[in-house]
Order: sequence, then structure tokens, then C-alpha cells
Amino acid sequence: MTHLPGMRRLGAEFARFGTVGALGFGVDTVLFNLLRTFGGLGPVPAKCGSVAAATLVAFAGNRQWTYRGDRHGRRAGRQFLLFCLVSGLGGTIQIVAVWISHDLLGFTSLLADNIAGGVVGMAVATVFRFWGYRTLVFTGDDRSLALPLPPTREGAPAPQFSQAD
Repeated sequence: MTHLPGMRRLGAEFARFGTVGALGFGVDTVLFNLLRTFGGLGPVPAKCGSVAAATLVAFAGNRQWTYRGDRHGRRAGRQFLLFCLVSGLGGTIQIVAVWISHDLLGFTSLLADNIAGGVVGMAVATVFRFWGYRTLVFTGDDRSLALPLPPTREGAPAPQFSQAD
């Protein structure tokens, strides 16, 4: 039972992440449908725009609530860039899902586009983003992206330095 407190913390973190993600999902879904229905955009450009807007909402929510205790060590600008990188890769997963469904498989209805990007793509992207945010972005440690130095002569690992040092 020694892992129970850690699992509770992880569960609480995932619940906050999920809540922020649900808000981002709402922004993504509503904006995607508005851009498709009234904006005259095709499915891939509409998904690009909706994912970009949802990314901004998700950064604010995750930084201010989900990972608020882990943001002190890194400047917001650098953190935002890392967040955008992870989010962009997650968004690419969603966009590729829409592209595969719409253009390769021929499922061209608005419902099919929503299922591909908002259900299948979102599920895979959510797992990737949760991993990426907690291991690369909101670590609470400026040294999280430091490259390891070669071991010292005695075989002990050399100290790690961040780019900010």
C-alpha cells in the first residue's frame, strides 16, 4: 500500500487534466463545426484552426490549475513553447485521423469527421499529451530538458545543467 498516496496524486492530476481537456475539447468541437458549417473551410483546415484555439485554452487551464505547483521553475514563455510543441504533435495526431478517415477511407460526412478527429484522434492525442505535459512541460524542474554529460572518470554520472544555467 506504499504506492497509494502516489496513485491518489496521479489520479487527482489526471482528473484536473481531464477537466481542462474537456473544456479544450468543447472549444475544439464547437469551433470545428462552426468553421466547417459557416466558415466554408474543409475538414483539415477547420481542424487546424480548432486545435490551435483549444491549445491556448488548454495551456491556460493546465498552467493555472492542473500543474500550478510545478510552474515555478520555468519561465512561462519557454513553458508555452514546450506546451505548443507537445500540443502540436497531439493536434497532428487528430488531424491525421481526420485525413485518414476523410481522404483515404472516404468517410466524408460531418459526423465521420467529428468521430475521426474528436473521438479516435482525441483519444490517442490525450494519452500522448498527458505523458508529454507531465514529463516535458510541467516538471517543476528547469533541468528537465538538460542533456546528460558523459560520466566522470570514476564512473559516476556528471551533473546535469539546463540551458538556462
